[in-house]
Amino acid sequence: MPIFPKSNCTACIARGDKNYPNRLNDLYDPPSSLYIDGDLGLLKTPMIAIVGSRKASAEGLKNASAFAQELSRAGLLIVSGLARGIDGAAHQATLNLGPKHFTMAVCGAGLDVIYPKEHLDLARNIQNQGLLVSEYPLGTAPKSSNFPRRNRIIAAFSIGVLVIEAAERSGSLITARLALEMGREVFAVPGSIRQPLSRGCNLLIQQGAKLAQNPEDVLEELVF
Repeated sequence: MPIFPKSNCTACIARGDKNYPNRLNDLYDPPSSLYIDGDLGLLKTPMIAIVGSRKASAEGLKNASAFAQELSRAGLLIVSGLARGIDGAAHQATLNLGPKHFTMAVCGAGLDVIYPKEHLDLARNIQNQGLLVSEYPLGTAPKSSNFPRRNRIIAAFSIGVLVIEAAERSGSLITARLALEMGREVFAVPGSIRQPLSRGCNLLIQQGAKLAQNPEDVLEELVF
């Protein structure tokens, strides 16, 4: 498993500390501690989550990049989960805008253990142009049970969640439903009824998520 050469995170913030992000208290089970590597000042920036399939289509990756860049230009910090596919595309597109644009990766392992391994360089760049965040202590290996828990943190941090592509049974839908429960805005990019990766987004829209055809559809619903 890839290990960061820098083994100490910037901070470990316990719940109850004055620097603990208030939005996490909207969870019924807030993290008892939060490990953070990067610019702590960014925790106060309005955030939007962009999530979706790990096996995204070329169109999905293009949409993730386009939405991430426009929402970042509007002043939002882009949050995702460092996963393959939509997550990685959203992080990378934000970084590509340059040093005044920021992204945060909420990780399902310790901050010194990077998963997936091919995102080691991406994680380093996020560390330098944003934040890496985890509720797991250093050295914690990624386990399947960690990732649904990670998703609740992504939802809590964000003022809105945008789902780009998702199957009908998807971790992205978990994130979206948790966001709805906390009163966050939820958006979904529609797709063909014949495409499996569109079924989750279409289902969210059917259930009341805002249909997002372009970044303006997202921005007009948000107050920040």
